[in-house]
Amino acid sequence: MPQQVNQPLPDGYQLENYRIASVLSCGGFSIVYLAYDENDQPVAIKEYLPSQLALRKEGDALPSIAEENLATFRYGMRCFFEEGRSLARLSHPNVVRVLNFFRANETVYMVMRYERGRTLQEHIHARRGSIKERFIRHVFALLLNGLREVHSNKLLHLDIKPANIYIRNDGTPVLIDFGAARQTLAQEGPRLSPMYTPGFAPPEQYQNRDLLGPWSDCYAIGASIFACLANAAPQAADGRAERDRYVSAARMWDGKYSRQLLETIDWCLELDHMKRPQSVFALQKVLLREKDPEVHRKSSFLENLRSAWKKRSGR
Repeated sequence: MPQQVNQPLPDGYQLENYRIASVLSCGGFSIVYLAYDENDQPVAIKEYLPSQLALRKEGDALPSIAEENLATFRYGMRCFFEEGRSLARLSHPNVVRVLNFFRANETVYMVMRYERGRTLQEHIHARRGSIKERFIRHVFALLLNGLREVHSNKLLHLDIKPANIYIRNDGTPVLIDFGAARQTLAQEGPRLSPMYTPGFAPPEQYQNRDLLGPWSDCYAIGASIFACLANAAPQAADGRAERDRYVSAARMWDGKYSRQLLETIDWCLELDHMKRPQSVFALQKVLLREKDPEVHRKSSFLENLRSAWKKRSGR
């Protein structure tokens, strides 16, 4: 099916209690708008509108959906709505806050808190890959707190990447743009293009989706940390399955970052899902083990001195 381009709702359009101000992002699955509520507070509104199934022309509010796509479109809409309902139950500072979700214009909308800052992807490009380990550990330790909350509610993100990690102006991260509904819709059949991000998606997301679990999001976390160092994603998992050209982080950045951080990246990027961290807690425990390598070295030195002193004094 040829790629269609959906027209967004025009600026100033009134959508329930919200006034559309501008388009924040436009992808093949959805359109995200900046809007204002009745109290003139900014919100982000995500509109379910997969371009492979529906087409909205300029000047129209309702999408045109071919008869053969109708069942798939409605199934995906139901998944998107259920995902919105599940996310609305979450209230965590490191997970996007869903404020409302509703049906209109023969599709579904998810209203989220509008955050000020920039994506980790933008931060990486601005720093050209020269990101300090202290920053990486700070961002991902907090982000994993949010991801633990997601997983404890029996949800998966399935689209973790630097573009979906938002860094607020105060430096705290928030996980945005869940891909679980997209992934579910992709299971409908070969008529739809795969819905994942090469380099960040684990091998089981390309095939054998029955194996998806918390370890799948852990792969994407490892790939995202890798991107902080390399200013690029690692080799895509489907290519690795055929001919693995991945050079371990422990080898690539030896001496530039702590061995423990580099080995954690390699652990997350194991192709075999059973060899990866099986839970966010397991990954977080390792990531937090050495918050500051310099402090760790100093404390180890002091501990060695104390030990030597105790032996000498006969204690």
